[in-house]
Amino acid sequence: MYRRAVRVLLTIVMVASAALIGTVTTAGTAHADGCYTWTRTLSQGMSGEDVRQLQIRVSGYPGYGNVLAIDGAYGPATAAAVQRFQSAYGLPADGVAGSQTFNKIYALQDDDCTPIHFSYAELNRCNSDWSGGAVSASQARANALVNMWKLEAMRHALGDVPINVSSGFRSYACNNAVGGSSTSRHLYGDAVDLVGSPSLCTLAQRARYHGWREILGPGYPGHGDHTHVAHKSSQTWSASSCGI
Repeated sequence: MYRRAVRVLLTIVMVASAALIGTVTTAGTAHADGCYTWTRTLSQGMSGEDVRQLQIRVSGYPGYGNVLAIDGAYGPATAAAVQRFQSAYGLPADGVAGSQTFNKIYALQDDDCTPIHFSYAELNRCNSDWSGGAVSASQARANALVNMWKLEAMRHALGDVPINVSSGFRSYACNNAVGGSSTSRHLYGDAVDLVGSPSLCTLAQRARYHGWREILGPGYPGHGDHTHVAHKSSQTWSASSCGI
């Protein structure tokens, strides 16, 4: 009887301990928050670095023909982008960024802040340190990060199909070697050339919804074999073979 009572007691203790350990190790744990963790719910009227970090992640959801400013101010455009992001992933679409929104972002990113389907190496086949372009290495890298999140948004909108990048950041030396324009946005790290499947026209047409002011594709001189997307101050969309 005594030994049975001891065994029952030990069993209870072990089960309780396991439950406690499980609670401690899983409560509040994010999928991938090694690069940034949000600590408050964000909504219109708020500002700060946490808002800016959110804007980077939802920069691919500005709406047709628009570009989301990454300025750390949570205005109507940011709320609308968050709402589109939420809708895209089946979350309650209220334009307020809370735990569900952040957990989805954590699940979509690696610990270096890049989205899970794209990498810095993929956006820079020129050199290892992002130097030699039209902006500082840190700025070129930051610009590429925003482009990756726009690509992630477009990838999801196209049914989560792979998107193939053939060229991203270029130093002046790399740009000259491929005969690039002296004013190429590749020199800034905020341009990407896309190839393969989906079709070039599908990519060019879909890109209009994901925050790029420059879209060049089939029908534009020198762009018959790729679709080019980039950020710039004014809008230039030209892919006549695709109806753009």
